[in-house]
Amino acid sequence: MTLFTWVVILLLISINALYVAAEFAAVGVRHSRIRQRADEGNVLAIRLLPILSDPRKLDRYIAACQIGITISSLVLGAYGQATLARSLAPVFAQLGGLQDVAAHSIAAAVVLIGLTVLQMILGELVPKSVALQYPTQTALYTVLPMQWSLRALSWFIAVLNGSGLAILKLLGVRAAGHRHIHSPEEIDLLIAESRAGGLLEPAEHQRLSRALKLAVRPVKELMVPLPRVDAVDISLPFDDVLRRVTESPYTRLPVYRTSLNQIVGLIHTKDIVVRSLDGTGPGSVERLMRPVLTVPSTMTADQLLGLMRERHRQQAIVVDERGGPVGLVTLNDVLGEVIGDMGDEFKKGEAGRG
Repeated sequence: MTLFTWVVILLLISINALYVAAEFAAVGVRHSRIRQRADEGNVLAIRLLPILSDPRKLDRYIAACQIGITISSLVLGAYGQATLARSLAPVFAQLGGLQDVAAHSIAAAVVLIGLTVLQMILGELVPKSVALQYPTQTALYTVLPMQWSLRALSWFIAVLNGSGLAILKLLGVRAAGHRHIHSPEEIDLLIAESRAGGLLEPAEHQRLSRALKLAVRPVKELMVPLPRVDAVDISLPFDDVLRRVTESPYTRLPVYRTSLNQIVGLIHTKDIVVRSLDGTGPGSVERLMRPVLTVPSTMTADQLLGLMRERHRQQAIVVDERGGPVGLVTLNDVLGEVIGDMGDEFKKGEAGRG
């Protein structure tokens, strides 16, 4: 065993560590952080950003890492068998009085186990831990050697990726590239970890967690039940409607015909006040009311927000699977889930929403 032998072994382990670190960093790094570095003029970030932004390029990047890990591991094993095992075989033969074949077999097993342990520690566990703890720095520092590897292994990557896609197609499995996408549960976990690390205040953590839950929170859990909704009968005279609106703490009131089970529109306080002050005389509720937005009770809160923004509405009547009204939900109800009860100085009760 010579110094050169150990230098080669350590070099092969270092190459393996490089590919391991690059793979974990590329998968774990935050796209927004790399974009920020690129906007600041960081040359390495500018090189890395197109790879992270394109699932196909990222897939090739990961494939290059995996090929590099495999090749370096195979070369390390073969080189160790050809050098270390050959040097250790005479030692085992002398110590145990073994024949050459037996001594070489034992030496090969010892070298294989020793190099595997050494590679697992220095070439796998250590670089993985570094990449997970410092993903941004690791991704930036490994992008240049990875780009060289992509050029050198381009034909090999194309063959392997093409073969893999063909096999998946035969199995009826849809191929999915590597993408930096997190589920709401994973994002919630990241938020909790950020709070535990002192990056978020408890109130910020609570608001962000509530916002994530809007994607799974149905509007039927946010609505005011129909019997508690403050509404106006379409047949009421204008003076009675004016008095009703004046006494109500809400700016928008649903309008019903005969019973609350027949919501036909909504009336805005502004329309009533303008009609009472412009000198045109009283009008009927039916002429003043506006169309009402209806949404199914199973719609999620985030979908409701998008629909309200699109339709420029702040109220919606919630209907069941048969189309019958079951409650009223407002923009304040949804936003209140995120930032808490905003409190309305004019609100005297919980019998409706305005």
